[in-house]
Amino acid sequence: MNTGQSILTIGAMLLLSVLVLRVNSTLFYSGNVVSTSKLGLIAISLAQSRLEEIKSKAFDETSVSNAISSTSSFTTAAKLGPDGTETYPNFDDIDDFNGFTKADTIIINPNLPKSGSNLEYFNESCSVVYVTSANPDVASGTQTWNKKITVYVAHKLSTDTIKVSTVFSYWVFR
Repeated sequence: MNTGQSILTIGAMLLLSVLVLRVNSTLFYSGNVVSTSKLGLIAISLAQSRLEEIKSKAFDETSVSNAISSTSSFTTAAKLGPDGTETYPNFDDIDDFNGFTKADTIIINPNLPKSGSNLEYFNESCSVVYVTSANPDVASGTQTWNKKITVYVAHKLSTDTIKVSTVFSYWVFR
Protein backbone atom coordinates (compact mmCIF):
# COMPACT_ATOMS: atom_id res chain seq x y z
CA MET A 1 0.00 0.00 0.00
CA ASN A 2 1.44 3.34 -0.98
CA THR A 3 1.14 6.72 0.73
CA GLY A 4 -1.86 7.84 -1.36
CA GLN A 5 -3.86 4.75 -0.49
CA SER A 6 -2.97 5.16 3.19
CA ILE A 7 -4.21 8.76 3.19
CA LEU A 8 -7.45 7.71 1.45
CA THR A 9 -7.95 4.91 4.01
CA ILE A 10 -7.36 7.31 6.95
CA GLY A 11 -9.74 9.82 5.36
CA ALA A 12 -12.41 7.14 4.91
CA MET A 13 -12.01 6.02 8.54
CA LEU A 14 -12.28 9.64 9.68
CA LEU A 15 -15.46 10.14 7.64
CA LEU A 16 -16.91 6.91 8.99
CA SER A 17 -16.10 7.96 12.56
CA VAL A 18 -17.78 11.35 12.10
CA LEU A 19 -20.83 9.67 10.55
CA VAL A 20 -21.12 7.13 13.39
CA LEU A 21 -20.84 9.89 16.01
CA ARG A 22 -23.50 11.95 14.23
CA VAL A 23 -25.91 9.00 14.01
CA ASN A 24 -25.36 8.15 17.70
CA SER A 25 -25.98 11.73 18.82
CA THR A 26 -29.13 11.93 16.67
CA LEU A 27 -30.45 8.68 18.14
CA PHE A 28 -29.66 9.89 21.67
CA TYR A 29 -31.41 13.21 21.05
CA SER A 30 -34.46 11.44 19.55
CA GLY A 31 -34.69 9.12 22.55
CA ASN A 32 -34.44 12.11 24.88
CA VAL A 33 -37.27 13.89 23.03
CA VAL A 34 -39.46 10.78 23.23
CA SER A 35 -38.82 10.43 26.99
CA THR A 36 -39.52 14.09 27.64
CA SER A 37 -42.72 13.92 25.58
CA LYS A 38 -43.88 10.85 27.48
CA LEU A 39 -43.25 12.54 30.83
CA GLY A 40 -45.12 15.64 29.63
CA LEU A 41 -48.15 13.61 28.56
CA ILE A 42 -48.25 11.80 31.90
CA ALA A 43 -47.98 15.12 33.75
CA ILE A 44 -50.83 16.63 31.72
CA SER A 45 -52.95 13.54 32.41
CA LEU A 46 -52.29 13.85 36.14
CA ALA A 47 -53.21 17.54 36.12
CA GLN A 48 -56.43 16.91 34.17
CA SER A 49 -57.38 14.06 36.51
CA ARG A 50 -56.88 16.31 39.52
CA LEU A 51 -59.06 19.02 37.92
CA GLU A 52 -61.78 16.44 37.23
CA GLU A 53 -61.65 15.37 40.87
CA ILE A 54 -61.87 18.98 42.03
CA LYS A 55 -64.75 19.65 39.65
CA SER A 56 -66.81 16.95 41.40
CA LYS A 57 -66.77 18.93 44.69
CA ALA A 58 -69.08 21.70 45.87
CA PHE A 59 -68.12 25.29 45.07
CA ASP A 60 -67.71 26.29 48.72
CA GLU A 61 -68.09 24.86 52.21
CA THR A 62 -71.25 26.94 52.68
CA SER A 63 -72.75 25.65 49.41
CA VAL A 64 -72.32 21.94 50.16
CA SER A 65 -75.92 21.59 51.32
CA ASN A 66 -77.43 25.08 50.86
CA ALA A 67 -77.98 27.46 47.96
CA ILE A 68 -76.10 30.73 48.38
CA SER A 69 -77.45 34.07 47.18
CA SER A 70 -74.65 36.40 48.32
CA THR A 71 -70.89 36.17 47.88
CA SER A 72 -70.42 37.32 51.48
CA SER A 73 -71.56 33.84 52.57
CA PHE A 74 -68.56 32.18 50.92
CA THR A 75 -65.32 31.32 52.70
CA THR A 76 -63.08 34.38 52.92
CA ALA A 77 -60.09 34.56 50.59
CA ALA A 78 -57.71 34.36 53.55
CA LYS A 79 -59.21 31.05 54.72
CA LEU A 80 -59.19 29.10 51.46
CA GLY A 81 -57.96 25.59 52.14
CA PRO A 82 -59.14 22.54 54.08
CA ASP A 83 -61.02 23.09 57.31
CA GLY A 84 -59.37 21.91 60.50
CA THR A 85 -60.99 18.46 60.33
CA GLU A 86 -60.76 17.82 56.56
CA THR A 87 -58.02 15.69 55.07
CA TYR A 88 -57.54 14.36 51.56
CA PRO A 89 -59.33 12.39 50.03
CA ASN A 90 -62.33 13.55 52.07
CA PHE A 91 -62.43 17.12 50.78
CA ASP A 92 -65.98 18.36 50.19
CA ASP A 93 -65.43 21.63 48.33
CA ILE A 94 -63.12 23.21 45.76
CA ASP A 95 -61.13 25.48 48.03
CA ASP A 96 -60.02 22.54 50.22
CA PHE A 97 -57.44 21.90 47.47
CA ASN A 98 -55.70 25.24 48.11
CA GLY A 99 -52.17 24.33 49.21
CA PHE A 100 -52.73 20.64 48.38
CA THR A 101 -49.58 18.68 47.49
CA LYS A 102 -49.15 15.05 46.54
CA ALA A 103 -46.32 12.85 45.32
CA ASP A 104 -47.44 10.45 42.59
CA THR A 105 -45.69 7.24 41.54
CA ILE A 106 -46.63 6.09 38.06
CA ILE A 107 -45.92 2.59 36.70
CA ILE A 108 -44.74 3.08 33.12
CA ASN A 109 -45.28 -0.48 31.88
CA PRO A 110 -47.74 -2.61 33.91
CA ASN A 111 -46.32 -5.78 32.33
CA LEU A 112 -42.91 -5.21 33.90
CA PRO A 113 -41.98 -5.49 37.59
CA LYS A 114 -42.48 -2.48 39.86
CA SER A 115 -38.83 -1.52 39.97
CA GLY A 116 -36.97 1.77 39.83
CA SER A 117 -36.61 1.82 36.05
CA ASN A 118 -40.33 1.16 35.55
CA LEU A 119 -41.50 3.91 37.94
CA GLU A 120 -41.74 7.67 37.44
CA TYR A 121 -42.22 10.15 40.27
CA PHE A 122 -44.26 13.32 39.92
CA ASN A 123 -45.09 16.10 42.40
CA GLU A 124 -48.49 17.80 42.28
CA SER A 125 -49.58 21.02 43.93
CA CYS A 126 -52.75 23.10 43.71
CA SER A 127 -53.74 26.68 44.35
CA VAL A 128 -57.23 28.15 44.60
CA VAL A 129 -58.02 31.87 44.48
CA TYR A 130 -61.10 34.01 43.95
CA VAL A 131 -61.12 35.87 40.63
CA THR A 132 -63.48 38.23 38.87
CA SER A 133 -65.07 37.41 35.55
CA ALA A 134 -63.57 40.63 34.14
CA ASN A 135 -60.00 39.59 35.03
CA PRO A 136 -59.61 35.86 35.72
CA ASP A 137 -55.80 36.05 35.74
CA VAL A 138 -55.62 38.25 38.84
CA ALA A 139 -56.53 37.00 42.32
CA SER A 140 -59.31 38.91 44.07
CA GLY A 141 -58.95 39.69 47.76
CA THR A 142 -62.69 39.29 48.33
CA GLN A 143 -65.23 36.55 47.70
CA THR A 144 -66.63 36.37 44.16
CA TRP A 145 -68.75 33.94 42.19
CA ASN A 146 -65.58 32.57 40.56
CA LYS A 147 -62.66 30.49 41.84
CA LYS A 148 -59.56 29.82 39.75
CA ILE A 149 -57.93 26.46 40.35
CA THR A 150 -54.37 25.92 39.15
CA VAL A 151 -52.73 22.50 39.22
CA TYR A 152 -48.95 22.18 38.89
CA VAL A 153 -47.23 18.88 38.07
CA ALA A 154 -43.44 18.57 38.09
CA HIS A 155 -40.98 15.78 37.34
CA LYS A 156 -37.33 15.75 38.38
CA LEU A 157 -36.09 15.10 34.83
CA SER A 158 -38.27 17.75 33.20
CA THR A 159 -37.16 21.35 32.99
CA ASP A 160 -40.78 22.49 32.76
CA THR A 161 -43.60 22.31 35.27
CA ILE A 162 -47.01 21.57 33.77
CA LYS A 163 -49.54 24.22 34.78
CA VAL A 164 -53.24 23.69 34.09
CA SER A 165 -55.83 26.23 35.22
CA THR A 166 -59.57 26.56 35.05
CA VAL A 167 -62.20 28.83 36.55
CA PHE A 168 -65.17 27.37 38.38
CA SER A 169 -68.24 29.55 38.87
CA TYR A 170 -71.18 29.33 41.26
CA TRP A 171 -74.55 29.83 39.62
CA VAL A 172 -77.83 30.70 41.33
CA PHE A 173 -81.02 30.02 39.38
CA ARG A 174 -84.23 31.58 40.62
